[in-house]
Amino acid sequence: MNDAVELADMITQLRRELSRAMSDGEESDLKFKAERVELELTVGVERTTEPGVKVRFWVFDAGASAKRSSTVTQKLTLTLQPVRADAPEQMALISGDELLGER
Repeated sequence: MNDAVELADMITQLRRELSRAMSDGEESDLKFKAERVELELTVGVERTTEPGVKVRFWVFDAGASAKRSSTVTQKLTLTLQPVRADAPEQMALISGDELLGER
C-alpha cells in the first residue's frame, strides 16, 4: 500500500507537529487552546493470516482511496483532546506567529 500510511504513524506525526507548534510558540503573545483535534480519515483495514494474526489500519489520501477497488475503505472520525504529559489536567496551548492571510 504505497499510497497509504499506517494510522499509528499518522497519529505519531500529528503528535510531533502539535508538540512543535507548542514549543515554537512558547514566547508568543498569541496562544490557542487545543480543546479538540478532529480528524476525518479514509481508512482501509488489512488483516494478515500469518501466525499471530494482525490487523492494520491504513490512512489513504481521499483521491487515492477512490482508485482502490480491491480494498474496502471506511470513513473514520477521531476526536482527540491534546494534554501535556507534565500537566494532564490543564488544556494544551498552541501558539505561533500569524501566517500571511490567516485570521
